[in-house]
Amino acid sequence: QVQLVESGGGLVQAGGSLRLSCAASGHTFSTYDMGWFRQAPGKERDFVAAITWSGGDLDYAGSVKGRFAISRDNAKNTVYLQMNSLKPEDTALYYCAAAFKGTGAVVSGSPRRFNYWGQGTQVTVSS
Repeated sequence: QVQLVESGGGLVQAGGSLRLSCAASGHTFSTYDMGWFRQAPGKERDFVAAITWSGGDLDYAGSVKGRFAISRDNAKNTVYLQMNSLKPEDTALYYCAAAFKGTGAVVSGSPRRFNYWGQGTQVTVSS
């Protein structure tokens, strides 16, 4: 089992940047594919970005492609989400998630493919 703790959320003006971090503990971090999801009030949890266990494959939602970048540091058991050119519609609770490697979670982008979740960090973008 792995425990995930997100940090780095906050309030930012439109056009600004934030970097989210997700620290993992409890098991071998490098055995997991990792993802970021977000959920706005009254909406479903949406895929944002994902990265394979080795960092060799990345995937992004169309709405964030070119603005957000996911990365990981297996030595630090941490996955990051760099968010640039933020828009008010990016406002949501952002969740980090872990999936057993080799299950197709990164390609699918489906929350159901991810096994462990953090508690989330709030990102609010003002116009």
